[in-house]
Amino acid sequence: MSNHRRWPWISVVLWFMVLLTVFACGQLVEQVGEPVAAQATSPGESSDQAAAQASPTPTPTVIQIRPTNTPPPPPPTPTPRPTPTPQPSPTPAQESAATEAVEEVEIEATVEEEAPAPAITEFMVEIPAGLFTLGNDNSDPNEAPAQEMELPAFMMDAFEVTNADYATFAEATGFVTFREQEESPQNWRAAYTEAKENHPVVFVTLNDAQSFCDWAGKRLPTELEWEKAARGPDGYLYPWGNQYDASLLNGKDSGLRGTTAVGSYPPNGYGLFDMAGNVKEWVDSSYIAYPGSDYQDSHYNPDFRGIRGGGWFDEAEYVLSTNRNGGDPQITANDDIGFRCAK
Repeated sequence: MSNHRRWPWISVVLWFMVLLTVFACGQLVEQVGEPVAAQATSPGESSDQAAAQASPTPTPTVIQIRPTNTPPPPPPTPTPRPTPTPQPSPTPAQESAATEAVEEVEIEATVEEEAPAPAITEFMVEIPAGLFTLGNDNSDPNEAPAQEMELPAFMMDAFEVTNADYATFAEATGFVTFREQEESPQNWRAAYTEAKENHPVVFVTLNDAQSFCDWAGKRLPTELEWEKAARGPDGYLYPWGNQYDASLLNGKDSGLRGTTAVGSYPPNGYGLFDMAGNVKEWVDSSYIAYPGSDYQDSHYNPDFRGIRGGGWFDEAEYVLSTNRNGGDPQITANDDIGFRCAK
């Protein structure tokens, strides 16, 4: 075939291809900008399972092209977070104050839980400072020589410590006396029977007595303090005067043969009760000779402690304010020995 005959067919083919191209471009322009429907996939569902549930007609993937003259949308404005206010670190002084405050609260709680102070031993008498006469030249030689002594002021319990007082102490602290530790049937609890709450506690050693005084914030009196307090402001040989009077104390001549409630007899000039009779009383001083004495008592012992005042079974000479005796502070505990506190 000649060349001029081929050109018409070639032109027809070219025009046909142009028409197809124009048609295809029109279809593409119509689809540009249409969103692609997303196929939701439930949690745990695989992409293959989602595809199986979709329409059998595949959805073409279209890339959305934003026109260059359209600015991108602004980013979302972040929600401002509150700025925490810085707290200053505590100074060492503040930490110390906080610790002390906690300790004070603990201490106050501890104090509130403790048993109340004994009722009888709340009553104390002030013995003024000054000179007094110690000893007696007309009685037992261990009381001599009589001499002037001087003491500073101190306080003394107006009453002997009672069974109720000691029971409060024992319950609050769990204290067990020497006699109880020895499982002796003669102990302060056995003597503390009904209606004897206000009788003086007995069967206590000096150590038992000192433990009570420590708990009450007090102490036992010294021998010199005890004698000055017993003799009163006038220095009498008995709490009431220089002559014996069986009606003014619970001694052997009273015939009671046992303790009586504290304060059952008149007080002495300082306002102290039962400084003679009822029970003997421990003092926290060694049982040794007085200064200036060359007398040697077979019972003198620097480890022993003094016992003063006489008890419910003692006669006139043994309830003198100047009378002296002594005992082992660890084991001596009788039914006529008690105590009172000082401070």
